[in-house]
This record gives sequence, structure tokens and C-alpha cells, in this order.
Amino acid sequence: MVAVPASGWAPANFPTWSRMAETRRVLVTGGAGFVGATLVRRLVESGHAVRVLDNLTTGDASHLEGVDAELVEGDVRDAKTMDEALGGIESVVHLAAAGSVVMSVADPATNFNVNVFGTFQVLDAVRRAGVGRTVLASTGGALIGDAIPPVNERSLPKPISPYGASKLAGEGYAHAFAKAYGLRTIALRFANAYGPWSARKRGAVTTFFRAINGGEPIVIYGDGSASRDYTHVDDICRALELALGSEVPGGTVLHIASGVETTVQLLADLCRSAAGVPDHPIEYRPKRVGEVERNFASYDLAKELLGFEPSISREEGIRETWQWFQESVFAER
Repeated sequence: MVAVPASGWAPANFPTWSRMAETRRVLVTGGAGFVGATLVRRLVESGHAVRVLDNLTTGDASHLEGVDAELVEGDVRDAKTMDEALGGIESVVHLAAAGSVVMSVADPATNFNVNVFGTFQVLDAVRRAGVGRTVLASTGGALIGDAIPPVNERSLPKPISPYGASKLAGEGYAHAFAKAYGLRTIALRFANAYGPWSARKRGAVTTFFRAINGGEPIVIYGDGSASRDYTHVDDICRALELALGSEVPGGTVLHIASGVETTVQLLADLCRSAAGVPDHPIEYRPKRVGEVERNFASYDLAKELLGFEPSISREEGIRETWQWFQESVFAER
């Protein structure tokens, strides 16, 4: 990994890469975060030349140690930074975001600034630079809100949190820029991602594993019947790479999911089983505002247009994630 500080950096620092037929120079915003750590590795292994732009608020430079990618510290909300980061770039994957539903309820202004204004700045810089394909990370359940699952691309968006609304706004701008300026945008609505490199993620799997490791009760908000679609990060990153090489029209939106409904209670049981403590205590607390009650998604359209299908079962994925936490997070303490 080549780390470049924000000050004094210019596009000329980007190395000259050999032009293989399927190689692209890809900018990954938020690439030092959870999904980015897996995606950047995947893209580099596929022969792509990768530049990462991350302000390291939730990302971590150590996530990319040993990876042959360029890391630039900077913020997508700064127009000059975006213009410089796009120097020599052919495609963009926009992952940078404020991703917590709970935090969006507590601080909606920051969520708007990062997710809506930040996405606008990325798209506007892409427009100025004339970059080809732009893939944006969106969300499924938070954007659709409470609806009878499985949800799909025809489901009417009714977000019940500022986070869901911010992602809907980002999709709207991606579609508008596709139609007004010819940008080749594609938004992927992720299900609840889990897997390696998720130590900083504010998600249920991470929270449950930390509670188990710390000898504290697993906390469930509600009675445990709320459900989600949990999709392994490897499957999500495969979808992102497929989207980069796709020829679908600009403005396309696709759900990337497992298609399997998992209640929070079952997820806790799977986490306890993976950790070898099936009787680890659970504490139930009142449901939190802004969280969807029941959700899972159909990936049929992504299968049709991208050839995407999930390959990692929740049981296998959760076992592997617990092993990663043991080896990479808990072993360090």
C-alpha cells in the first residue's frame, strides 16, 4: 500500500500501470473501511489499479496493510480533493458513508452532510472528470422501510430513519445525473453486511461477538422477532466487482442480498453457537426508533443483470466471522 497524505498530493503521484484488457484504474471512496478492505483486495487481485480515498473517520489505514493500492487521506465532501482523486481514474466505487441508523436518528444533520452532500460531491466530480462507470453503495431495508418482504426494486421506498432517507436521496441524484449528464451510475442496495474487517462496524454481528468475548449479555432491542437479510461481505464485494464491469444503463438500482430472512433472536443463537457458548445470556430492551421491523430482499434482478448469486450461507459466514474476530481482534487484547 502506498499511503499519501492529503497535503501536497496531486494526481501526478498516481503510478503508471500497464493497460491490460480488463484492467481499470478504480477509485474506491471509503476504501479503508469494512467493505472497502475486502473490495480493494479483490480488485487488486483481479489486476485493477486501485486508489483509495478515505478520511479515516471510521476507516483504518491498517486494513490495507500489504495491499498494492494507493491510499489518500481526504474527504469526499471537498470538491478539490475529489477532482484530484479522480486524476487518471476510469471507474469509481463510492462506499464512503455515515452508515448507522441509530446515529442518524441522534444526529440527522451529520448524516445528511456525509451521505447526501458527500454523494452529490462524488457525482459532480465524476461529471466534471468524465469518468465511466460509477457504482454507489445504497441500502435495502433502511431505504424501503416497513414493507412486507421480500422487497425488490419495485417496492415503494418509505424510509423511517434519516439514514434510509439519505441513501434514497443518493439514489435519486445518481439517477438524475445519469439522465441529465449521461453518467453510467449503478446503485447497489446492500443487505446487512457482515464478515472480516468489521471490528469498527456498528452492526448486530459485531456487537454480539464483542458481548460474548467480553462476558457481557447480548443486548436485543425488542423481543427478538425483528428480522434482517444478512449477506457476507465477500458476496457484496463480488456484486460490486460485477457492477463495475456491467453494461446496465445508467441509473440502475439493484438489491444485493441473500434472500434469507433471519430474526435477531436467530442471529444471536447463531453467534452463540459459532462461539461455542449456546447458553450465553441475552438481555432484552425496548425497541429503538428508526429501525425496520421485518426485512429481507430478492436478488432476482441482480442475478438477471449481473449474474449475481450469494455463495456463503449465514451459518458458514458467521462461523468464519467469529474465527476472524478471535484471530484478528480479540487475540490482540
